Amino acid sequence: MATFLYRLGRWTFRRRRYVTLGWVAVLAVVVFGALGASGSPDDSSSMPGIEAQKAFDLVNERFPGTEADGASARIVFVAPEGQKVTSAANRSAIDKLVTDAADDPQIADVASPFDGRGVSEDESTAYVTVTYDVKDDDLTDTAKKDLENAIEQARNTGLTVEVGGTALATEPAAGIGEVIGVVVAALVLLVTFGSLAAAGLPLLTALLGVGISMASIIALGNVFGLSSTTGELAMMLGIAVGVDYALFVVSRYREERAKGHDAHEAAGLAAGTAGAAVVFAGLTVVIALAGLSVVGVPMLTKMGLTAAGAVVIGALIALTLVPALLGFWPNAVLARRVRKGGGRVRNGGRRARKGTPSGPIHAAESRSARWARFVLRRPVPVLIASVVGLGALAVPATQLRLGMPGDEAKSTATTERRAYDALADGFGPGFNGPLTVVVDVRGAADPEAAVAAVADDIAHTDGVVSVSRARFNAAHDTAVLSAAPSTAPTSERTKDLVRAIRAERAKTEAAGGATFEVTGTTALNIDVAQKMQDALIPYLAVVVGLAFLLLMLVFRSVLVPLKAALGYLLSVLASLGAIVTVFQQGHGAALFGVEQTGPIMSMMPIFLVGIVFGLAMDYEVFLVSRMREAYVRGERPAQAVVTGFRHSAPVVTAAALIMTGVFAGFMTGGESMVKMVGFGLAIAVLFDAFVVRMAFVPAVLALLGKAAWWLPRPLERLLPHIDVEGEALGRRTAALPAPAEDTHPDTARV
Repeated sequence: MATFLYRLGRWTFRRRRYVTLGWVAVLAVVVFGALGASGSPDDSSSMPGIEAQKAFDLVNERFPGTEADGASARIVFVAPEGQKVTSAANRSAIDKLVTDAADDPQIADVASPFDGRGVSEDESTAYVTVTYDVKDDDLTDTAKKDLENAIEQARNTGLTVEVGGTALATEPAAGIGEVIGVVVAALVLLVTFGSLAAAGLPLLTALLGVGISMASIIALGNVFGLSSTTGELAMMLGIAVGVDYALFVVSRYREERAKGHDAHEAAGLAAGTAGAAVVFAGLTVVIALAGLSVVGVPMLTKMGLTAAGAVVIGALIALTLVPALLGFWPNAVLARRVRKGGGRVRNGGRRARKGTPSGPIHAAESRSARWARFVLRRPVPVLIASVVGLGALAVPATQLRLGMPGDEAKSTATTERRAYDALADGFGPGFNGPLTVVVDVRGAADPEAAVAAVADDIAHTDGVVSVSRARFNAAHDTAVLSAAPSTAPTSERTKDLVRAIRAERAKTEAAGGATFEVTGTTALNIDVAQKMQDALIPYLAVVVGLAFLLLMLVFRSVLVPLKAALGYLLSVLASLGAIVTVFQQGHGAALFGVEQTGPIMSMMPIFLVGIVFGLAMDYEVFLVSRMREAYVRGERPAQAVVTGFRHSAPVVTAAALIMTGVFAGFMTGGESMVKMVGFGLAIAVLFDAFVVRMAFVPAVLALLGKAAWWLPRPLERLLPHIDVEGEALGRRTAALPAPAEDTHPDTARV
């Protein structure tokens, strides 16, 4: 592996023009394809294998011309203080809105609140539900504008009018996550390298990789059903790993130049050593992301695979384009002090004096070595402190509640949140999360009586406030009714209610001859949360198992991969505990702009487990592979730890700060779920990089000593030797002549 990558690095350095033009051509092709592609498809919310989804599908089948997940708007009217919505003037304004809205051809149903149960008991609040026969993205601008005008006219009469639902949903405030991530990355790289060129090269290659990835997603969107949401994770990880992988190659190139190698040789050695770590670090991330397919959620599968593709592109660019660009500016990426160090590097690096690196990285290396020696002297206290500290942070994770935050988690500045609060005040907290019951009466002798029996049984279930009148389809073989719980949509008692209704289903169906299923947004969120919870352990087993085998192959050790897995579990549990502390329990929520606490997004644990695992193994491979390299070349185990820290810890630190900046930047958006994802990933990277990799890992290796690199003899014979640490390069490089291209004007002088 190392020898192949070494040759690849030298080849791309020599053929820099062709390699660079090749990547530019790839970008041009995918951008051209993206420009010619039709609009992205709608986000698929399909969740196969759960009852709520089967009920949605049944509604779509039995009620042709309507969409069970079609657009809707719930318009809430609140009378001025001391008035009632049933007064003549207020009633006239509400009826006019209903009449005006009903004229739109895309509306499937809209009814006056005075014809049913749309008025609260104290007559202070009323609501109108407008349902459309198309999905949100298919609503015309004219339909939206007409509804907005009708609402504004009602407001002009003195009524307080707020709107919930999806038809007129407020767009969340745009964040500047990508910008913040790039700025943080630029600052960290500049401080780390002390060179504008060295800081700019990883940013340039990362942005190129993200551009190729995002353009490819757009170009292939209709073919594979990839929406704009699908690419959000790919963009986030593409920036982060793209910068990191290039960072490691450039850092190793600078190190090899400091040892006295010319530019061409240093590029090959960087690709053969750091490049090998990039390959296997990238593979662990790809395994984690591709493993999302085992969850069984199509949207998650697409997000994981597209993000994995972005990681692959980032790794390929680091292995090919980075050495090529180094060929154009071989000395520019070196620290300013080195470039002007009185002949230390001249003529494209063909004359270089051996010595230690200087500048910011040298100072960081000294601090890293001192820290490593400190840990080696006191491994037990450091190990106990890291485990106890992360364990304490993980304790709140035992109180984890999964769900999907709704309008109640939005800012009070949004009309959706105000509509939610008004409905809760007027009709009770459960009114914002009604349960939709779909009754199939094809096997019933008396459909009307069968539906009435279902409605009666549900109405008498503890926790149900009211049940609406049933609505039959044209064939009169299916009915839909709505049940309002007494508790809020995200309450544990609402979850218990859904389970109770389903538990009594067999008795109800036997009595009336009809079958029914419970769906609606609330039931769907409950089912999704359960599906995510059930999938977490199998997903974790698949990802950790495959990565364990990969790391065993890389490090030729059993205990090092085991230590990596245990350290990862500590960091992911601690970060999950931090998420629960802030977003569920509300401690420090105001600092992050979280206005309403509630359950943790159902997909958050899966995201955290998958993405953080991949990134954690990145740091593991980059840090420990350098220790393994030193050990293989004859250093004692303790000294190998120090050597690995001296060379890799500063770069791992920089990489972690860049990752943290990228993820934290996504907390600037207005969407609560995006804040949660950004916070969770940022805090997980901090825990893993600065506690697990910098304290837990060296402490464990210090205690294990030579046993850390033990591999049973049967496995020793069975596993192929892939030479990640570049052992074979030491025997090859001395005999290789410098290429003629090193004297090209492009590399002759900086």
